[in-house]
Amino acid sequence: MSSLDTEPPSASEQISVEEVIHVAKLARLQLSEEEVKTFTDQLASVLRYASQVAALDTATVEPTAHPMAMVNVFREDLPRPGLNREEVLDQAPAVEGAFFKVPRIVGEE
Repeated sequence: MSSLDTEPPSASEQISVEEVIHVAKLARLQLSEEEVKTFTDQLASVLRYASQVAALDTATVEPTAHPMAMVNVFREDLPRPGLNREEVLDQAPAVEGAFFKVPRIVGEE
């Protein structure tokens, strides 16, 4: 029998309506009675699942930052020749001297 087969604590043992109301008040949330009940049930479910995960024996599991073995996925940052200025400017819709000419958008008059 695995540790996941054991009966988790009931919702009332994990979180109370008063605790949900208290946390809502700290977060400055106004909850209806229906929302308090819904959040109490949802949080109890989350806490039950967390207690199941916490009950697992992880003594032989090595800590990781990622579940898959990762290698550097970035390309090497090697210098390479840039684009030819004349070729690039020849393809621009508007040029002024050795620069792209674009419409003014800030501080228009």
